Amino acid sequence: MSVFIGEYSHMIDDKGRVSMPSKFREDLGDIFYITKGMDSCLFVYDEEEWSRAENKINELRLTRRDARAFSRLFFAGASSQSLDKQGRVVIPQNLREYADLTKDVVIIGVSNRIEIWDREKWDEYNSSDDFTYEALADHMDDLDF
Repeated sequence: MSVFIGEYSHMIDDKGRVSMPSKFREDLGDIFYITKGMDSCLFVYDEEEWSRAENKINELRLTRRDARAFSRLFFAGASSQSLDKQGRVVIPQNLREYADLTKDVVIIGVSNRIEIWDREKWDEYNSSDDFTYEALADHMDDLDF
């Protein structure tokens, strides 16, 4: 299982391509998946993690409306991708629009996935008083270091 960590600033070019951080490239493998994430970012999964997520979502009950809706959003927006020789990936237009990606982006490692954020949205998210370590830890009883 790959572990992705770190924060990297990059730019999207006019063709919708962004350079994937070199530390992530090998662990992503030849084929990886980009889909709509939460909090207006994109989630990027290597093949192994994509398969794990797919299996979990497929186990949801189709009789539940929220399960059907989540499954639709997760898979309909997904795109199978690979890196070009320069280590860039094309982010499809529908995903760029979803995450409001224009020029400056932040690519972060979040353990088993990568997230791609619009720079402004990432800065806003990080500056929120609701998301300090202390504020979050107060609500996470099972997080015990």
